[in-house]
Amino acid sequence: MLPLAAKSQDPRISCAGIDLICWFVPSPEEVTPAYDLPRDREEGGAKVGQKAYSTGDAIVNAKTAGMTKDLDISSPEYEWLLTIFYISYIVFEWFALMWKVLPPHVWACFCVVGWGTVATLQSAAQSWSGMMAARFFLGFFEAGYGPGIPYLLSFFYLRHEIGIRIGIFLSAAPLATCFAGALAYGITSGHAAIANWRLLFLVEGLPCVATGILTFFVLPDSPEKARFLNEEEKAVARARGVRQVGAEEERVGGVKWADIAAALVDPKNYLTAFMYFSCNVSFSSLPVFLPTILNEMGFSSINAQGLSAPPYFLAFLVVIISAYIADRTQQRGYVLMCLSVIGAVGYILLATTSSVGPRYTGVCLAAAGIFPAIANILPWVLNNQGSDTKRGAGIAILNIVGQCGPLLGTRMYPTGDAPYYRKGMWVCTAFMIFNGILAFTLRTLLNWENKRLDQKYGEVGRRDANGIVVGENPKTGEQIGAGVGDENDGPTFRYVL
Repeated sequence: MLPLAAKSQDPRISCAGIDLICWFVPSPEEVTPAYDLPRDREEGGAKVGQKAYSTGDAIVNAKTAGMTKDLDISSPEYEWLLTIFYISYIVFEWFALMWKVLPPHVWACFCVVGWGTVATLQSAAQSWSGMMAARFFLGFFEAGYGPGIPYLLSFFYLRHEIGIRIGIFLSAAPLATCFAGALAYGITSGHAAIANWRLLFLVEGLPCVATGILTFFVLPDSPEKARFLNEEEKAVARARGVRQVGAEEERVGGVKWADIAAALVDPKNYLTAFMYFSCNVSFSSLPVFLPTILNEMGFSSINAQGLSAPPYFLAFLVVIISAYIADRTQQRGYVLMCLSVIGAVGYILLATTSSVGPRYTGVCLAAAGIFPAIANILPWVLNNQGSDTKRGAGIAILNIVGQCGPLLGTRMYPTGDAPYYRKGMWVCTAFMIFNGILAFTLRTLLNWENKRLDQKYGEVGRRDANGIVVGENPKTGEQIGAGVGDENDGPTFRYVL
């Protein structure tokens, strides 16, 4: 039953009503917005994300389909086509904060229509320089979208809910790569009137433009503007926001510079950033060179396109499962350590074996470790920031440092190392092991920080099955959750391990 305060005609909810919602969550009324919001927000974001990742990976399949031959692009020049995208992506990572400054539906539309247009224009490239320009602007627009969606989701979901939502969004990466491989297989196996690689860019770019326009009309900026929620559900959603930040206020419209400065000097942000860097070394290299690796394993170019799909579908499944487990247990560090081991084992198989079966198994294990690890790093950053501005700054730091990984990853498979690319495989193995070590280090640090906060404020009691703090502060006698945000800096804030 919805608390009486939430049924009031007053658009603002009293503290008593907020406390009731906090204590009786998840009520059937709260379950509705908690499950309706993903339907229109992160699932919609995932669909747009699928198009983003497929357009980004189109360059890989275009190479296999003959782009480098038609445009007379050398191996070093092709590496620069990959690198320029990440340079642009890194330079404009601060765009993540624009989600807090501008209405999200406006910013998302700008980014998606922009990259869809640029992705389509790649089909008209007549030279390496023209393709370089297109890749630069593709990174410009995508930098404004990808990092911001997980940040935006933090405005709508509690810390024990957000991991699976981010997982749904980020699962678009392996799923889109899976579809991109299958799509490329279908396109490149035909006989079109134009070059197959040009048709590939058209087919993967034009839908993004249409999707971006649709985003302007369907993406809600806040629960109050979500057309799929009724008034009672919006009241519950507002109360959930109060539980997060401790005060009912507009969360979009500006940033706090003091919180940005605090985030910049927080060592925990750099541990997660270097974890992201480590994963991105492998993340960027695997989808970029997987069709080439499969081709070198003895498969034809067309069959290599098709065989690149199953490893990514496996990664898609593991992303969802691992994000769910981490949410339920609130133990992201342990999950990340396990995923790092899986990825490392996959790369060890690729580095030490020569036969097709073990190497293809290695590809599957590598994909099942890398993508899910990234999907669990992002919510870990959002879980452990003490304000909305800090969360935005944490995401920006994560991406500015982490997206430097592809600058290395895309250069680890030179033609001279074919057909086994053992040096690149060993480098990826080392970075996955390093990622696991960093996860252990960060978890240890966060555990120490929680003990320090307990000493300062007293133990805040236990958390229920939904991750909500229950009990009272033994030092002050105050009831935990009495109008105080659980996810912002304060007596009830504790880090997620």
